[in-house]
Amino acid sequence: MKWLTQFSLIMRSNLTTLKDKIEDPEKTLHQLLIDMEEELDSVRSRVAEAVADEIQMRQRTERERADVTKWNDRAAQALKRNDETTTRAALDQKLSAQQRAERFEQELGRQQKDVLKLQDAVRDLEDKIRQAKQKKTLLMARLARAESSQKIHDVMERTATQSAFAQFNRLEEKVDRQEALSEAWDRMDGKDPDAMELERKLDSAERNDRLAEELAQLKASVAGI
Repeated sequence: MKWLTQFSLIMRSNLTTLKDKIEDPEKTLHQLLIDMEEELDSVRSRVAEAVADEIQMRQRTERERADVTKWNDRAAQALKRNDETTTRAALDQKLSAQQRAERFEQELGRQQKDVLKLQDAVRDLEDKIRQAKQKKTLLMARLARAESSQKIHDVMERTATQSAFAQFNRLEEKVDRQEALSEAWDRMDGKDPDAMELERKLDSAERNDRLAEELAQLKASVAGI
C-alpha cells in the first residue's frame, strides 16, 4: 500500500521540510485519502467475492451431503428388495458423494478463514483511514500555525533589517562611531577628554563664583543708593 507509506512519511516530516518538498501538502493529503478510500473499496470488493465463493462452497457441500443421504436411502431400499447389486452401486455413489462433500468442507473451512482475514483487513483499513483523517486535520492546523509563525518572523526580520527603525539604529550607530573616532583623534593629538571635562567643570565653577560676586556687589550698590 504505497499510499500508506507516503502518508506516514508526510506525518513524520518536519513542517518546514514538508513545505519545501511538497508544493501543496493539503492537496497531497487529500489525494492520499482518496487513494485510501479507493483501496478500501477494492478490498471490500475482494471480500464480497470471497463471501460469494464461501456461499457457493457451502451450497455445494450441502448438495453433496444431500447426495450422501439420497444414495444411502437408495441402498437401503435396494437391500430391502434383496437387490445386492443395486445396493452396492448405490453405496459406491454414496461414498463418492461423501468424499466430495469432505473435500468441499475442507475448502469451505479454508475459505471461511480467508474471508475472516479479509474482513479484518477491511476493519484495519477503515481504522487507518479514520486515523488518517484525524491526523490530516491536525497536520493542517500545525501547518497553518507554522505559516503564521513564519509570517511573523519575516515581518520581524524586515523590521530589524529594512524598516525605519533599523535605519534609525544604523544612523545612531554611525553617530556613536563618529564620536568614538573623534575622541580617538583627540587622544592622538594629546588631548585628554577626562582632563578637558575637569577643566570645563572648573571653568564653570569659577564662572559661578564670579557671578555670585557680581551679584553681591550689585546688591550692595543698590542698597547704598
